[in-house]
Amino acid sequence: MEEKRGPLLKQEEEPWRVLEFYSGIGGMRYSLMKAGINAKVVEAFDINDKANDVYEHNFGHRPYQGNIETLTAADLDNYGAHTWLLSPPCQPYTRQGLQKQSGDARAVSFLKILELIPHTKQPPNMLFVENVVGFETSDTRAKMIEILASSEYITQEFILSPLQFGVPYSRPRYFCLAKRKPLSFQHGVCNNKLLWSPSPLFEHNENTVSDGWDQPPSNWDTLIHSCEPIERFLEFKSSSDQVTGTDVSADCSGALENIDERNLNTMSQYVVPLSLIERWESAMGILVTFASLYFMQFKFTSSILFII
Repeated sequence: MEEKRGPLLKQEEEPWRVLEFYSGIGGMRYSLMKAGINAKVVEAFDINDKANDVYEHNFGHRPYQGNIETLTAADLDNYGAHTWLLSPPCQPYTRQGLQKQSGDARAVSFLKILELIPHTKQPPNMLFVENVVGFETSDTRAKMIEILASSEYITQEFILSPLQFGVPYSRPRYFCLAKRKPLSFQHGVCNNKLLWSPSPLFEHNENTVSDGWDQPPSNWDTLIHSCEPIERFLEFKSSSDQVTGTDVSADCSGALENIDERNLNTMSQYVVPLSLIERWESAMGILVTFASLYFMQFKFTSSILFII
């Protein structure tokens, strides 16, 4: 994955030093670059060796693979990071899980990292947290807000879907942004609120939040009409077994011509059995391709990093 930076990069400024916790294959890092932020990821952390293989392939750096619960405040100070990106395990909060919240062992490391903040000599100036819908009602989130408030952070929380950014992908996600005083947000009207719309970030009225922005949209699906066509995000495999990709501005109207009968037969092995669809329909989304989904999510997350 080529490391490209967006148009807002100002080379004369000192880059943000960033720690990327639960880095996976590098979604947060790629979104950071696509947002055009002048930043340098000084360390990434993930326990999964396969994810770290992909991350290393994409960025030329292998994340720290130890147990982050063993990190100390001094360890974090040594990185001199201005910003932390955190996408902790979502299983304790998913609708299909046990919803044990902070009682789930997979939630422990996140809270331990946050609890180190008051003990650091150089707390991060900013934090960006992402998780599934359901996190916002958890005791983990309540503990997080308590720790941040006691450490002089201002927070803004959102539940947003790629659909609200023109991406044809219905995947609402929770986001928390935090800045440590004396830093402040450009749109102070969103401070210490949980909103379901990005609209306040584009409004000129700094005094009020309109009715409804603090409630879930009545129907996410109506937003699909304002999105880019899904064909602009697809990848196709030609008869030469080469993947041809498109970006959001590309015209792939002729790409279907590259799919021959042999490729269709090959793809049939990946068809999900009807019995599974009928059983798990309520928990399933209609997905495109793994790569296309990640491109959509990068575009979405980078949009949030850009407008904040």
